[in-house]
Amino acid sequence: MVAPLISTWRFSVAPMMDWTDRHCRAFHRIWSRHALLYTEMVTANAIIHGDPDRLLRWNKAAEGQVALQLGGNDPAKLAEAARIGEAFGYDEINLNCGCPSDRVQGGAFGACLMQTPEVVADCVAAMKAAVRVPVTVKCRIGVDDQDPEAALDALTVSVRAAGVDALIVHARKAWLQGLSPKENREIPPLDHDRVYRLKSANPDLPVAINGGIRGTSEWQSHLANLDGVMIGREAYQNPAHLLDVDPVLFGEAPPVPDGFAAMAAFEPYIASELARGTRLHAITRHLTGMFTGLPGARSFRQTLATECMAPAAGLDALRAAVACVARTPEPAQREPAGQAA
Repeated sequence: MVAPLISTWRFSVAPMMDWTDRHCRAFHRIWSRHALLYTEMVTANAIIHGDPDRLLRWNKAAEGQVALQLGGNDPAKLAEAARIGEAFGYDEINLNCGCPSDRVQGGAFGACLMQTPEVVADCVAAMKAAVRVPVTVKCRIGVDDQDPEAALDALTVSVRAAGVDALIVHARKAWLQGLSPKENREIPPLDHDRVYRLKSANPDLPVAINGGIRGTSEWQSHLANLDGVMIGREAYQNPAHLLDVDPVLFGEAPPVPDGFAAMAAFEPYIASELARGTRLHAITRHLTGMFTGLPGARSFRQTLATECMAPAAGLDALRAAVACVARTPEPAQREPAGQAA
């Protein structure tokens, strides 16, 4: 089975709480024109009853194609939140059916929804009726003692009937009791083959895979069987991996040649945010994965954690941090390193 040459979900960066805010997304866009980026999960209740401008404001010109991930289990509320998200210009609405945190368990959404595929179907149908942009679901292969074959098939059948546009599958179970969210990203064994079987049984449904995916060779291997790959922590902790996205997966030269050029290209965005009153640290906290493996990388991180933390810090502080790094070739950054999403 060969996946389509180009898919909306061919390559994406996962929604990650406390990480993939608008500044992180603007930074990731510097490295790839085509990667689909996701927001952090935002609950439908927060959007409806809170301040949607604060929660959903973003910069289309800087961030490109972005999907809004919603959390919730009430079809009417999710439909309303989806309408608001579409009005803010998001390119896709995604329903979180994979997060196992105590917060989402208390609200009976996230990974809990794997246990009630009929509820997920109702939510998807309501959102599909409310918006014109694609509606997708991000899920696990199962939770707790569920059989991953039966659980993932049941969810898929339900959401397909509701008109879902794509399914993004984190190829691990989630354990709702006994494991922390961090442990749920690492301890349950990966089962990529389960996702392959899902795609084989649903050849006309776009299916993307998430979980344990690192370097370029792994992206290509998965794309021989699936429509898309999604990476998480690897993109955040080692963003130079993203330099391969456009040339390898989309046949185009990368937007920038290396990390130094990426930092220079990011400066206009930073300057505009500083002029709006944004503190430098709100942006530079997303840059700690830069220059991994290069001489001076530790000094770079130390300067981010000191000089760039000051309330009045500006671009000069960031430039001083970059100046700590030796300007040598960066290919070592782009090899698999550390734990991935």
